[in-house]
Amino acid sequence: MMFIWRWAKRLIAGVLLVVLGLLTPVAYSEVMCRPSGEPAAAQALLAAEHHRLESRTLLTYPEWYIVHAYQDYARVIETGDPHDYRFIKGISGFWRSLCALSKTSGQLGPVDGATKQMVYVIGFSFTAELLAKAAYEETLGRVFTTLRGPQRAALDDLSAAQAKGYAAFLQQTPWYKWDFDADAKALRDAGAGQMRDQERRFALGLEYGVKAAYARVIAAAVAEVGGDALTLRMIVDGADGNTLAQFSGVTVIGETPSGIEIETLRYRALTHLIKDMTEAGVSFVEIAGNDDIMFTIISEAATHPKAMYSDKRQGFENYRHLLLTDVAELAADIAGLAETSARLEHIHDY
Repeated sequence: MMFIWRWAKRLIAGVLLVVLGLLTPVAYSEVMCRPSGEPAAAQALLAAEHHRLESRTLLTYPEWYIVHAYQDYARVIETGDPHDYRFIKGISGFWRSLCALSKTSGQLGPVDGATKQMVYVIGFSFTAELLAKAAYEETLGRVFTTLRGPQRAALDDLSAAQAKGYAAFLQQTPWYKWDFDADAKALRDAGAGQMRDQERRFALGLEYGVKAAYARVIAAAVAEVGGDALTLRMIVDGADGNTLAQFSGVTVIGETPSGIEIETLRYRALTHLIKDMTEAGVSFVEIAGNDDIMFTIISEAATHPKAMYSDKRQGFENYRHLLLTDVAELAADIAGLAETSARLEHIHDY
């Protein structure tokens, strides 16, 4: 009995150490990444019920960082193996970018408690997931790739295709809506002609099973509290109502003294929409009651003079830069990219 109790205490202590280790970045962010600066006073044009906190344009990035990380991972294993992905770099990039954005957020006003809690929860989960994945892929996973040899197994290609599909899905849809059970079934149904196939079937099947169970918990929680709004309001200029109504995802609300008020889709669809409207000569006056907005660009250059944060993408030979701009300058900034080698990646709403 004493033997069991002794090992139980060691297990509990080990779990506590792991949890404390995972919470260390949260503590660091709270102490060392405090917001600086003061928000400039501005009179919003849209009605108050259509306002979203301006600081959220920055704090939407941590979720997108994870989307980008999955995209990087899919790119790496498209021709390589999972252990070729730098898991620790993936983790540190999340927390370093969050720190930079937290410091800048003081210029845009307060961050609400729910948003901060959400960012820390996803950061904790992302860190735990990548550490667990690294622990396996850098040890047993690497052993099985060595035994396999240079020729890829069938399930290496299947799992790479699944990772690519998942990364694309995340561009517009919450992760918990992905069908992990279908991925696991696809692994079971595929041929397992060699040891590597059997190992991939077991290891990834276990991973997909855990994620499927977790996804059901999150989906139930979201259903209980309700999801975030799928649309937002903005005021634009440079086009009449009939022209604006031709854009997919746009509802014209009416004219205002400052421009035309419209309602649009959010998330990835908004980036495509704003780019299309910019090319048609539309300019932006206010978005969700705010006069500042963040967007990311992809460039061959390692630095950008206006970037709040820059990072090299894994699996790609280019860099991501995070830029904050006035809403009124957004169209000009996007149009100006055509004169450079950089390209627009994503516009971060609120």
